[in-house]
Amino acid sequence: MTAWLAIIAPAWIAGSILALLSAPLGCLVLWRRMAFFADALAHGTLLGVALAVWWQLPMGIGIALVSVMVVLGLVLIDDERLPVDAVLAVVSVSLLCLGLLALTQLTDQQANVLGFLFGNLLDLDWVDLPLLAGSVLAGLGLLIYIWPAQIKLATHEALARIQGINPTRQRLFFMGVLAGFCAIALQAVGSLLISGLLVLPALTARLWSASPKQMVIIALIIAQLGVTLGVWGSIWLDIQTGLSIVLILAALFFTALIFSKLIKIKL
Repeated sequence: MTAWLAIIAPAWIAGSILALLSAPLGCLVLWRRMAFFADALAHGTLLGVALAVWWQLPMGIGIALVSVMVVLGLVLIDDERLPVDAVLAVVSVSLLCLGLLALTQLTDQQANVLGFLFGNLLDLDWVDLPLLAGSVLAGLGLLIYIWPAQIKLATHEALARIQGINPTRQRLFFMGVLAGFCAIALQAVGSLLISGLLVLPALTARLWSASPKQMVIIALIIAQLGVTLGVWGSIWLDIQTGLSIVLILAALFFTALIFSKLIKIKL
C-alpha cells in the first residue's frame, strides 16, 4: 500500500490542485456560454505542443501562440451569416486534426500521442507540484481579479457596459485564464478531455445550486471527488487517468440529473 501511495500521491495532489481552478473557471464558462470556445482552445493545445516540439520551445509558449492564433482567427472569420457554435465546432475539429498531423509527422512524439490526447497524471512527480501549484495560484489570482466584472457581463452585459466595464478587455482576460488552464491541464486529462474537466463539475453543480456562490462550492466538491475517484479508478481498472476522471465526472452528472428529475416528478 505504501509503495502504491508513493506513486499515486503526487498525481492525486496535482489533480486536486488543478480542480481548485477548473471548478470556478468551469462555472464561468457556463455563465458566459463559452463551452464551445473552451473546447476549441483545448484541442488547440495539441497543435501548440507540436509547434513547441518542432521549434524546440517550452510547451507553454507553443500553446500560448496557438491560443492567440485561435482568438485572432475567430475575430477574422466572424460572420453574421454563420452560427457561432458551428464555427467553433469547425475550428475545434480543424485544430485537433492539424495538431495530430503535426505531432505525428513533424516531430518524434508519435509514441506520446495517447498521453497528449488523454493525459497521464501518474507521470507527475513531487518535483512537478510546486510549478503546478504556482501556475494554478496565478490563474486563481487573475480569475479573482476579473470575477466581479465577468459576473456582471454574464448576467447583464448592457448594464455592465453602463458601469464602465469593457467587454472586449474582459473577454481577453477570460480567454487568457482559459488558455493557461488548458496548458496546465494537458498532462492531467489530455487535449480531448480538458473541456470535460471544465464543464462537467459546473454542469452537475447547476442542477443543485440556488446561487452563483453555491454553484462554485458544489462544483469544487464534485471536481475534487471526480479527481480522487478517477485517479484511484485508473489504477484499479488499468486505464488512462484522464479517461477515468472524466468518466467519473460524467457518471456523477448523469446520476445527479436522474435524481433531480425524480425529485421533480415526486413533487
